[in-house]
Amino acid sequence: MNANTTRIRPSSSGKSNGQWAVDGRTPLNANEEFKAVENPLRVRERIESIYAAAGHGSIPADDLHGRFRWWGLYTQRDQSIGGSRTASLSPEELSGEHFLLRVRLDGGAITTGQLKVVGEISRRFARNTADITDRQNVQLHWVDIADVPEIWRRLEAAGLRTTEACGDTPRGILGSPVAGIAADEVIDPSGLIEQIRERYIGDPELANLPRKFKTAITGHPSVDVLPEINDISFVGVVHPELGPGWDIWIGGGLSTSPKLGERLGVFVAPGQALEVWHATISIFRDHGYRRLRNKARMKFLLADWGVEKFRKVLEQDYLGYRLADGIPVVPQGEPDHVGVHEQVDGRRWVGLTPIVGRTSGSSLIGLAEAAEAAGSRRLRLTPLQKILVIDVDPHQVAGLIARAEKLGFSASPSRFRRHTMACTGIEYCKMAFVNTKDTAATVIAELENRFAGVDIDVPITIAINGCPNSCVRIQTSDIGLKGQLAKGADGSEVETFQVHLGGGLTSGNRQLPGLGKTLRALKVDAVDLPDYLERVIRRFLGERNDQESFARWVHRVNEEALR
Repeated sequence: MNANTTRIRPSSSGKSNGQWAVDGRTPLNANEEFKAVENPLRVRERIESIYAAAGHGSIPADDLHGRFRWWGLYTQRDQSIGGSRTASLSPEELSGEHFLLRVRLDGGAITTGQLKVVGEISRRFARNTADITDRQNVQLHWVDIADVPEIWRRLEAAGLRTTEACGDTPRGILGSPVAGIAADEVIDPSGLIEQIRERYIGDPELANLPRKFKTAITGHPSVDVLPEINDISFVGVVHPELGPGWDIWIGGGLSTSPKLGERLGVFVAPGQALEVWHATISIFRDHGYRRLRNKARMKFLLADWGVEKFRKVLEQDYLGYRLADGIPVVPQGEPDHVGVHEQVDGRRWVGLTPIVGRTSGSSLIGLAEAAEAAGSRRLRLTPLQKILVIDVDPHQVAGLIARAEKLGFSASPSRFRRHTMACTGIEYCKMAFVNTKDTAATVIAELENRFAGVDIDVPITIAINGCPNSCVRIQTSDIGLKGQLAKGADGSEVETFQVHLGGGLTSGNRQLPGLGKTLRALKVDAVDLPDYLERVIRRFLGERNDQESFARWVHRVNEEALR
């Protein structure tokens, strides 16, 4: 901050919110305390020199359940504990002795050689598990602490890392999967992503934020990084006077208190972008709320300040200059990039769909080999749990598609496979109540069978989440399903889902962007999901007006039609 700072008043209640710039740096909860003791990134030294040799039992709680996240490590759910105990036990009590390891892929970019390394690590150290996430990462499971140093050695030798893949840090950066290759791209985000990655990821000055900070950057007309649900998003736009640059969105996030981000109203020239990113995350570091963890995301600060005040603080206190006024973007086209598309250089990218992101190390190795046989050395993961093989020789496309299909990746999936996502679920996640991946696979297969031959000319997105935290965005999907447990007729625990309908994002080219409506009295048992979904979708197809989207239909009809 410069000397000419805007005066910020304490909270109206007079109670400290833990804002560094207002209240000082006294820690106000256990998480802030362990971060204050030392930079959490320093835990790597102990992992490599002590814990890997001494074993799981040697790890103190602040490292195990706290600082490990700064290196992409989460404790994995104890497989013996069912969903009925998720709400009654602490995350520590729910943890087993294995880890989820998140491989950070900013912009989703990975080479075929790197993908082989990830696949081999999966086969050797993670029981052949691999999930493609909606944050463009790869997650491995069943990782033992003894193997972590060797995993890091192999990843880093290949140019990959897990630094700040989790924790109160600048998380992995969402980037357009077709950056630098799409003919209709407004501006290439690759340089900005790389600048942030190389300059600020692992920077001790940004390693103690109030909570996680999510960034998204795209220059593609489809606005393919969901800017409304990130802390900061850069969206490519052509200013009528200043040329190509960025429109900025801030303060988005879902979870249990969903809030869509807002346009800051500024135009950022390419040469200003890195500084604007750093200034924005610095505002969050200095002014974000640290007293209560459930109020510590930037969306709560923006809700209290408003866009006008946030812009004023950004320009006056952190940048020292005024930004030009911005112009909005009108999204065009499908944002998932599935199928075969021509690149700006005449080669092709092939967008492939696994089933809700679930794959294996062996399949990733096979896909890397298939890509190389088709002339490619590069792939991109997407924010919609897809994977693109880019730079494909046009004459090799058919062969690539055939080999990919055998590995579980489809270039021409059904609408249901293409537009359904699922979170990790109870298999590995301590927050989850229900199984999501298997439930989603069953739903997809059933709907494909029941709607075989039916022309569905609009996307109907389905998101299946294992808990209220909305990792796969249930509130912004056409159909969002939140996992819960209920008592069955015989008194046993039954996996069930609360239903959210009619959500959508501007970045998905929705006619009616916004949060979906919750049918609060409606809960659908997992075994009944195919029947319920078939009923609602058929009613939509029978009642929709010309070109009407599912979301607009949901908000038009009587709620009884949605049951």
